[in-house]
Amino acid sequence: MKADNTAIILIGFQNDYFSQDGLLNSIVAQNIDANNTLSNTLNLIDKAIELGVKIYNIPIYFSDDYCELEKPIGLLATIKEVGAFKESTKGGKIIDEFNKFGNKLIEVRGKTGFNAFNKTSLNAFLEMEKIENVVIAGVVTSVCIDSTARAAFEFGFNTIVLSDCIAGRSQSENDFYCSEIFPLYASIKTSTEFLSEID
Repeated sequence: MKADNTAIILIGFQNDYFSQDGLLNSIVAQNIDANNTLSNTLNLIDKAIELGVKIYNIPIYFSDDYCELEKPIGLLATIKEVGAFKESTKGGKIIDEFNKFGNKLIEVRGKTGFNAFNKTSLNAFLEMEKIENVVIAGVVTSVCIDSTARAAFEFGFNTIVLSDCIAGRSQSENDFYCSEIFPLYASIKTSTEFLSEID
């Protein structure tokens, strides 16, 4: 893989998931810790910046009244019910650990659901940069990671999911998706394996 045609997509690195007092931290905290998701991702970003890989950060933001959601069900209903990912709150903010990267992380706004391509300009950015390889990290494995990876594949990108830079609701969920679901449309690599393959 070439650095100039590869992009990393970061999903859900916000306080409501990653901070101990985050409103949805309890959903993924155990797997974040078990998988070393955050430390692996921070190392990935450091090395990828050095290599010249483009990195896109895709947060999910809502207004205080959740006007973006019409009749939400499932996880989106839970998000609204508990008041998570409001742009005006600490919980909705990007994790502090990303501050040091500054504008090296290109924030793409508009995500109000699971798929990072839906209602955002992500695909337009990737096409403009002539990206061929899309590498995905973040949370939640069974929802946003799965939805985004499928979309990337359907848009024609060589899609890679980084098994040590994602987190699900449990280790068994993470393991199941990495062994049974993601290989149907994506390559599964560790961040170390991915970085070793960049020219």
